[in-house]
Amino acid sequence: MQSAGRSADKAHPLFGGGLSAVIPHSSTDVSELREIPDNQEVFAHAHTDQSLIIELVEYQGQVADQDAARYHFEDIAGSNKALEPGAFEVTSVVPLPKSELSLSECSSAWMLTGTQCVSKFNEGARNTVTLHLGLFRLPQFSTDVLITFNDPQSINPESSSAASAETHKEPWTVQDFQCLLQSLTLHNPGLFG
Repeated sequence: MQSAGRSADKAHPLFGGGLSAVIPHSSTDVSELREIPDNQEVFAHAHTDQSLIIELVEYQGQVADQDAARYHFEDIAGSNKALEPGAFEVTSVVPLPKSELSLSECSSAWMLTGTQCVSKFNEGARNTVTLHLGLFRLPQFSTDVLITFNDPQSINPESSSAASAETHKEPWTVQDFQCLLQSLTLHNPGLFG
């Protein structure tokens, strides 16, 4: 999917139309390039190293709502091999007011901002990436919906991402991410099984 310009605020179907959201401009659907797990939708910025991942994961009932975003952030840090001291940091966790969200079915919603030092494709070179994580809790469907905006801040010259580091054309913004979070809409509860 390519969208031209910032005026394209049309909702994009996700998970076969079970959900939809406004995906930022210059997005490429990564599933057109490689295999993506069934519980994920992944979009890459056409001109930067930014990416968005929309993921359906098991609801973590043992984790209090106010701690759930941090729980998932640390889980992502583990997947990114970024758990050693100094390799990840949470800078803020704030509740998202339900009155500003289209996904009225969620019991609570949160936005976390943090950083992780990660390598791409298991390379030795590590890049500093700001992660903005949106979390929608849907206990009635035993599901947490995670939306992660990966925004590289510092690219190691040895990284495979170094070539694209200087070509940032109209990168996505936190406002683009917030628009996605606010526009997420459930169309088919059968999506959750």
